Amino acid sequence: MPETTAPHVLRDLSLVLVTAAAATIVFQRLKLPVIAGYLTAGILVGQQVFRRLFADPGVIRDLAEIGVAMLMVSVGLEFRVRRVARVGGRVAVTSLIEVGLMLALGYIVARAVGWSTTDALFAAGVVAISSTAVIAKVFEERSVDWRVKDLVFGILVIEDLIAILLVAVATTAAFGTALDAGAIGRLFGRLGLLLGAMIVVGMLIVPTVIRTVVRLERTETTLVTALAITFLAAVVTNSAGYSVALGAFVAGTLMAESGVGHQVGEVLRPVRDLFAAVFFVAVGMLLEVGEVVEHLPTVALFSLVVVAGKVVGVATGAILSGFDIQRSVQASMRMAQIGEFSFIIAGLGIAGGGAGSPLYPVAVATAMLTTFVTPWLAARSERTALWIDGRLPAPLQTFVTLYGSWLDALSADRRADGVWRRVRRPVWLLVIDTAAVAVVMVVTSLAYRGQIRWLAWVDHTTTFGKLAILGAGIAVSAPFGIGLVLAARRLARQLAEAVVPPVAAKRVDQGRAPRRVLEVALEIAITIVVGIPLVVVTLPFLPPFGVPGVVFAVLVLLGLAFWRTARDLESHTRAGAELVAHVLSRRGAADPEGFAVVRGMLPGLGELTPVEVEGGSEAVGRTLGDLNLRGQTGATVVAVVRGDQRIVYPDADLALEPGDLVAMTGTHRAVTQAEALVTARDTSSPPSGTDATAAPAEPPSPPSPPSPSGRPGQTPA
Repeated sequence: MPETTAPHVLRDLSLVLVTAAAATIVFQRLKLPVIAGYLTAGILVGQQVFRRLFADPGVIRDLAEIGVAMLMVSVGLEFRVRRVARVGGRVAVTSLIEVGLMLALGYIVARAVGWSTTDALFAAGVVAISSTAVIAKVFEERSVDWRVKDLVFGILVIEDLIAILLVAVATTAAFGTALDAGAIGRLFGRLGLLLGAMIVVGMLIVPTVIRTVVRLERTETTLVTALAITFLAAVVTNSAGYSVALGAFVAGTLMAESGVGHQVGEVLRPVRDLFAAVFFVAVGMLLEVGEVVEHLPTVALFSLVVVAGKVVGVATGAILSGFDIQRSVQASMRMAQIGEFSFIIAGLGIAGGGAGSPLYPVAVATAMLTTFVTPWLAARSERTALWIDGRLPAPLQTFVTLYGSWLDALSADRRADGVWRRVRRPVWLLVIDTAAVAVVMVVTSLAYRGQIRWLAWVDHTTTFGKLAILGAGIAVSAPFGIGLVLAARRLARQLAEAVVPPVAAKRVDQGRAPRRVLEVALEIAITIVVGIPLVVVTLPFLPPFGVPGVVFAVLVLLGLAFWRTARDLESHTRAGAELVAHVLSRRGAADPEGFAVVRGMLPGLGELTPVEVEGGSEAVGRTLGDLNLRGQTGATVVAVVRGDQRIVYPDADLALEPGDLVAMTGTHRAVTQAEALVTARDTSSPPSGTDATAAPAEPPSPPSPPSPSGRPGQTPA
């Protein structure tokens, strides 16, 4: 009797689930990310190691499609525009810098190893997005400061949004006919019309249906209805030539608009976990081990790019956004991996005709390697952050301490509707000039290759024609390029002057050093924020090292200027610390009026705050290195006064004594937290001036223990 399809599906599904169950048990016991276990198990029972056992590749691909749909509907259910807005502008800037850098690196490396333009575009998307599942598992296994956790998950929210855009672009590129401007425009137009129609029709129907179903309070009805909407949307986008992932995400966002998305997500969670395991095991089963071995040097190169690029990208973006060094480094070392979105994008690349491409095996192998590396990096992130922070040159340490307070001042001014009105014009000029430069570069490149019909009268095959096209492109783009530079400098100058206003010409400008270094730092930040998207947009059309080379050269020049101004700031800050120590030695910490005068004389040096170390403080007898104020709060001690002794910029081995006057600077939050650490009472010893043998009338209530995430007031699990 011939075997039917149903036993094939049942047999293959049982193989996948048994494999997933074994992987879950083993990797949970080893305290490793379960995703790596699913992938490893899939490879072991996959196409080559055990000769596929019983699995049919066609059935496995179908099961993986369902897994993709369940992963994406879960992302859609958790997606909110308000949630994206809530993470804050600094986190958004960090994410854009990191993702933009990874897109550029992925494309450049892929082209450098000889991949086609299309494969390089997919490779850029593969390396861009970190794995939420792996990071969540790492946080679950190891407690971490809640500030680091908030930063990481804030970045992941923005990354999820970018990932959806990348999936849409990858779908368009996968099923597009050619990398032609007209074809790309038509494909994106079709995609926009399809998504617009789905959203309009879906908003009229889906939220109402979901609310009605949830009110019935029948779990099975909610589950079946949610799955029906998910698969229907996936079928619609797939029939239109796009991926099921896009349709499932749209379905999730439509159900989330019902206001009961959380309830739907809880009902779908077991099904999602089931098919997520199926998806990851299927990814491993479809991997050709021989191809991985053949392209092992490429896998190693891409893994190095992912780890180094994400560590540098997240840390640089976070520091430029105003986060302290230790938090930035710790967050970056927990995001150095790729995961679920990488498999989806790589799968789209294969579906688009890249059957002979090494993209898929390289993507899976890179994801596995970086997933295994992530727990190791996370375990060493705190020590690494402390090591980096302690060995930064003094000018950089001073700059980082004050930079956050400067950005806080800009945020406060924005709430007062101040400087942001004045900088609208340079911001719009910056956007317009950047877009114009990108358009001119792309048009010039296409004309140089003869791909623009309305320029067919220019013979691009002759030397004269090529020179004419290049000359015209340079002539047209030059005014916009010059305008771009001028707008960036004007914007940086206006923002810096808003933080540290210049004084009248005849007065001594005490704020010149901090204002100048802030201006150069903002120019660097603006160059990165503008340059990375410009590089990403123009990479498929221009030589790989053309625009990146120009941006890198500009950053080198700005870096030299920054180092010079940072050294000036260090000298200025030390002189200011001498003044602070002098005032403390004469007036003490309990003279707010005197210290207010000092702050007025030292604009741009953060929120200078004096603190007196009392006899019963926990800080007594501990060194500044033991207290680790910079690491825990971001504040810096600029001076300590002990009797007649004035210690400016004290070393980490200075032990605090009762009566010491400590001057700190940094952001308002950093200084407040540092002051609380220095003045915290030592409950193990009686306060000074009391009888140690006398029993207290009522024992003090103990402080709430910290939670695993570091938040006060919560009991650890």
